[in-house]
Amino acid sequence: MSQVLPATIPAKLFHERADAIADAARDLAQRGWTPATSSNFSMRVDAAHAAITVSGRDKGKLGRNDIMLVDMDGKAVGTDARPSAETELHTQAYRRWPEVNAVLHTHSRTQSVASRLFAKHGVIRLEGWELQKAIRGHATHESVLDIPVFPNTQHMPELVARVDAWIDAGKPLHAYLINGHGIYTWGHDMAEARRHLEALEFLLGCELDLKRLNA
Repeated sequence: MSQVLPATIPAKLFHERADAIADAARDLAQRGWTPATSSNFSMRVDAAHAAITVSGRDKGKLGRNDIMLVDMDGKAVGTDARPSAETELHTQAYRRWPEVNAVLHTHSRTQSVASRLFAKHGVIRLEGWELQKAIRGHATHESVLDIPVFPNTQHMPELVARVDAWIDAGKPLHAYLINGHGIYTWGHDMAEARRHLEALEFLLGCELDLKRLNA
């Protein structure tokens, strides 16, 4: 893949972001969270651009050439490569929260099953779990962490509008599920985004176990 960078973006900066995305993707693929080339990952490059995985690539084998540049409208910059159809959900996070610098989206079995099970409620309420403290802003197990479950659609503006409506209603948002799909979460840097993802995977698994045990 040929990538031509704007003059304002140093190649070293883009390569650092690309390497961090590829490293994270390979690790998450090994966990089985990115089946059949699914999932997408990104990092902010500057105020106007983000680096994101090219659509359809095997996430377990990513390298620099599998990462492309997009603008904050989700359009490709300096390449003929095609970004994920869900790129707008990544750029939405960067537009809404200037402090966010990494967005991760995976399709683990746990995430997918939880999204179907709780879709009728529209939200998964997490409370009483010690690992809630892994999420930025939560300092105690006594906090409440709501993870909304939005209906799935192939029309990205509809999903973007649902996320915007949740935020505009003043509800805290650290992650969300899409029904029958997977999870989106983010962080101030890649390490925090990965911590959030790992913690939420664990917590969703715990909720599913409770459902089974209490059935």
